[in-house]
Amino acid sequence: MKTVKIIGVPEHFNLPWHLAIDEGAFEERGIDLTWTDIPEGTGKMCELLKNKETDLAIILTEGIVKSITEGNKVKIIQEYIASPLLWGIHVDANSPYKSLEELKNTIAAISRFGSGSHLMAYVQAKQMGWETEKLKFNLVNNLKGAVESLTTAKADYFMWERFTTKPLVDSGIFRHLGNCPTPWPCFVLVATDEFLAENKSLVKHIQEIINRYTVEFKQIPRIDSTLANRYQQKLEDIREWLQITDWSQKQLPESTLKKIQDTLRELDLIDKAIPVTKILN
Repeated sequence: MKTVKIIGVPEHFNLPWHLAIDEGAFEERGIDLTWTDIPEGTGKMCELLKNKETDLAIILTEGIVKSITEGNKVKIIQEYIASPLLWGIHVDANSPYKSLEELKNTIAAISRFGSGSHLMAYVQAKQMGWETEKLKFNLVNNLKGAVESLTTAKADYFMWERFTTKPLVDSGIFRHLGNCPTPWPCFVLVATDEFLAENKSLVKHIQEIINRYTVEFKQIPRIDSTLANRYQQKLEDIREWLQITDWSQKQLPESTLKKIQDTLRELDLIDKAIPVTKILN
């Protein structure tokens, strides 16, 4: 039995992995796939990959692309979620801000530098026509830290996956001002270069299994109820999320990768674009 370490956020996108693990799909092929939740998100996962503390990760596309351009020895194995991530833009329930326009020159809470919440703050600022060099940040580590940051006015707004954050809106902790969808497929499956070099056939087995699960995921009877119960969300929210979410079974297109690198470069978030062969497996 070969032990393989994989990490990802504790969110509904990743339920197919848990189903496959629980049903013994990896064990059948001699793989002991060990999943670890990383609530801090993509910035933290980039560190864990760099330090070789994991073999695989399900990670935000823009975050890992930036990290690879900075020398992180990781490759994208395939696209995992083909649809955009719907980033909700939130303020404290008692905040004086009533519109996105009012957030100009205020402080954004981010989990860490290089995270999705950090990079998407730039994408959103550009869409709003703001000067991105004037963006200011407060580091909060995770969703719990964001609640503390906004309620104590250390930061003014916070961007996080809309449906994961919605229970905080429903309970009157956050107020939702708007959305900012990622302009590309949001999650990819990645591996360290070292793991890929030593385990080519093993990686193919892992892909075959997870792709079998994701291609049929939406057709599983009562999957909406399962997701709502497991992730403590309202059934109608899960149904809405399922409608806008598509799992992928193919590699990230080179044209999409070019768009991501061009956008990150335009926002001064990476120094230069690197060849596709250094990013895609």
